[in-house]
Amino acid sequence: MSLEQRKRIIGLINNARADGARLHLSCECVEIDAATYRRWQVNGTVLSDRRATVTRPAPLNKLSIEEQEKILLTCHLPEFQSLPPSQIVPTLADTGLYLGSESTYYRVLRKANEQHDRGRSKQRHKRAKPSEYCATGPNQCWCWDVTWLKSPVNGLFYYLYMMVDVFSRKITAWEVHEVECSTLAAELLQYGVMAEGCASTLDCLHADNGAIQKSSTLRAKMEWLGIEPSYSRPRVSNDNAFSEALFRTTKYRPDFPHKGFESLDAARQWCATFVQWYNEEHKHSALKFVTPGQRHRGEDMQILAQRDELYRASKSENPCRWSGQTRNWQRPETMTLNPDKQPEKLEKVA
Repeated sequence: MSLEQRKRIIGLINNARADGARLHLSCECVEIDAATYRRWQVNGTVLSDRRATVTRPAPLNKLSIEEQEKILLTCHLPEFQSLPPSQIVPTLADTGLYLGSESTYYRVLRKANEQHDRGRSKQRHKRAKPSEYCATGPNQCWCWDVTWLKSPVNGLFYYLYMMVDVFSRKITAWEVHEVECSTLAAELLQYGVMAEGCASTLDCLHADNGAIQKSSTLRAKMEWLGIEPSYSRPRVSNDNAFSEALFRTTKYRPDFPHKGFESLDAARQWCATFVQWYNEEHKHSALKFVTPGQRHRGEDMQILAQRDELYRASKSENPCRWSGQTRNWQRPETMTLNPDKQPEKLEKVA
């Protein structure tokens, strides 16, 4: 905190005390304690923060330079060069030698800039979070994935391809095949774009980090259609949350055959029924309980307006039955894929 900010806070507290306020109550209003108020000033003069420049005594349990050097030399020994401290420490303990704990070894290695991957292990790379995409209308951004469906033969599966619109949650394209293939995925994408007539509006297609999702065949098809690819981080299912939630809804339907489908035709027939139910009958909680088809066609605006009018009329007739506002039937105008969560910043007196 700067000196000017401190002077302003001290001035506010002094003004409050001059008007009769107690010191600890005045300090609570500006979120400091009375001890801090006294430390910030001497004989009425506000001081700058000197805590960062104060010379502090070394901890009594701090390792000496010789002890740190001994730990480093031990880690440099040929028999320990490829081992982590978690194995070095007990190995030395078996010989009757104790130089420090595992955390001490790690601390000394970090200080010497030697805490890296050892041996032939590859250096870890931090995967960047997928870019945020905000859809303000249908057919601007899709996401898709493939899930397995049991077949009559153990170890063999049918593969359900599904593409869903981020804004409306409508299943825009789907198919069931006996194999998982990038060519089939590319054909499904082209079919979905043609069926929806969104060649000029679909900007982004998000998918997992799988082999067919990142295949050159599908990438070429997306480039030909003018669609930008987006991918999840490896082993982070939340990056493709819409597809994961859709597959959960699929497999938790009461009529879903958990013991497997008798044939490929049976799987396709069941999925066709499910898609019709999901798009036109299922009231989606994230859409204020309208169906994906209604939101995709823009019918949800009138439906939600009618619900809001009905709730307000009911409250007017019996206001004593309503403890607060009516239910919020406001239409969500945007849907965000992989939103960036920013922590709320608390405003303080400065």
